[in-house]
Amino acid sequence: MWRNRVINIDTRPNTYTELFDILAKDDLKISFNFHAVIAIKPNTVKAVVENYGGDHWYKRYVKETFRTYVRDAVQRYDSRALKTHREDIATEVTQKLQLLLDQTPFDVTQVVVGNIHYPAIVATAVEKKLAAQQLLAEKETQKEIARKDAEIRVEEAKGIAQAQQIINTTLTPNYLQHEAINAQLKMAESPNHTTVYIPVGNNGIPMVKGTR
Repeated sequence: MWRNRVINIDTRPNTYTELFDILAKDDLKISFNFHAVIAIKPNTVKAVVENYGGDHWYKRYVKETFRTYVRDAVQRYDSRALKTHREDIATEVTQKLQLLLDQTPFDVTQVVVGNIHYPAIVATAVEKKLAAQQLLAEKETQKEIARKDAEIRVEEAKGIAQAQQIINTTLTPNYLQHEAINAQLKMAESPNHTTVYIPVGNNGIPMVKGTR
C-alpha cells in the first residue's frame, strides 16, 4: 500500500555550522566554529528527495565529509598560525566542498572560519606577553626622554661655559677703565649729585662716591 508524504525542502541558501575541538599541529587543542553556506540548485528538488535523503540531505551527504575537510586543513598548522591562515583554510575547504558537490543538486556559496578559541592557559600567556611588551615600550620611551633631558642639560652647561669664557676674555683692565670713565662722565653731567673721584688701584680706575 502506497502512501503519499509531503516533504518540505528549503531551496534558499542556509548556513550550516559545525563546532570543532581539534588538536593543531603542535598538539594544542583549539575550539572554533566553521560555517558553510549551501543552497539547493533550482529545479533539483526531486533529485534531492529521491537520491540525497530529502530534508536530511546535509546530515546524510555533506556533514561528515565537510568535517573531515576542516580537520585535515586545520591540523596542518600550528596553533599560533591558525588565525593568520584562516582565509587559506576557508579557501581550501571551499574548493574541496565545491568539487564534492559539483555534480549534485547542492551549491556552496561561502565557507567561513569562526572565532578561534585557545585554552585559558594560552590566553593568559598571551596577555602576559602583551603586558611585558607594553612595559618594555614604556621603558624605552622613558629612556629616550631621559636621554633628551640629559642632552638639554649638556647644551645648557655648554652655553653657560661659553658665556663665562666670553665674559672672562672681555673684562680686560682697559675695558673696565673705559667703562668707569663713561660712568664718571654720566654722573658729572647729573645736576643732582656732587661727585668726588678718588684714584685707586694700578689701573687708574677711581672709586666713585656720591654725596648730596
